[in-house]
Amino acid sequence: MTTQVTSPRRPPTASPASGAGSDRPVRRRRDRVAAVVLHLVLVAGLLVMVGPFLWMLVSSFKSESEIRLLPPTWWPERLTLENYRELFGRLDFPTYFFNSALVAVLVTIGNVVLCSAVGYALTKLRFPGRRALFGLVLGAVMVPSMVTFVPLFVLIANLGLSNTYAALVLPFLAWALGAFLMRQFMLSIPDELIESARVDGAGELRIFVRIVLPLCRPALAALAILGFLASWNNFIWPLVVATTEDKYTLPVALALYSVGQNQTNFGLLLAGSVVVVLPVLIVFVVLQRHFVRGIATTGLK
Repeated sequence: MTTQVTSPRRPPTASPASGAGSDRPVRRRRDRVAAVVLHLVLVAGLLVMVGPFLWMLVSSFKSESEIRLLPPTWWPERLTLENYRELFGRLDFPTYFFNSALVAVLVTIGNVVLCSAVGYALTKLRFPGRRALFGLVLGAVMVPSMVTFVPLFVLIANLGLSNTYAALVLPFLAWALGAFLMRQFMLSIPDELIESARVDGAGELRIFVRIVLPLCRPALAALAILGFLASWNNFIWPLVVATTEDKYTLPVALALYSVGQNQTNFGLLLAGSVVVVLPVLIVFVVLQRHFVRGIATTGLK
């Protein structure tokens, strides 16, 4: 008679697959909580950034006495257009707006053309001193603008260009930061594409206009927004160069005419600030997609 020996039964153990399955609900809850916290932080940051602009917009429809109330009110007790009537009636608003628009558009076009040309020369052309020229561009980026303010003003005055549109436009037609931005973006354009166009007989100007510029639309949009914003909001240079009212830009006119003998007219200043911000918002909304792409891809090779 033989006896059969059986091994003792082991307690069942959970398989790795079942353990992973049991952790899935916990991970999903953690992901949901993290997503909620992230959205709350983003909404709080949005309110911090947009809050002052909303208050500026709403307060532009308040009376001067209500703007000066302490504590301040968020929503106006009585909506009024008096600030905008004074803005368009008291100031020569069409002239100031035309001056700002003309200067900003010319500066933007100049930066788009000249900075992209410099970027193309620094990346796709081979000539002696190219690295030294790029070093000068980097040096110009690092030098504060206030360091060159007085020499630039003396140069403009000696050329007899004071109180002219040329004095408002010429010093800002080529932006060192814009040239650096375009150079970094053009590094991502394959050299083989340029060489093949040269082999086919295309000249450098045709390559630059027909091939390089269409590929640089994101960077050009970013450069256009940055250049337009800097020129539109420029205050110190137009204040010094423009000596007559017919050459004033909007920031200069608002700063000069919103300050009275004893106090500042905040209603006029807020209404003018709303009008100044609107063109920048329109330009950004139109070029937003290209702007984000240009900033994200600049510097990637």
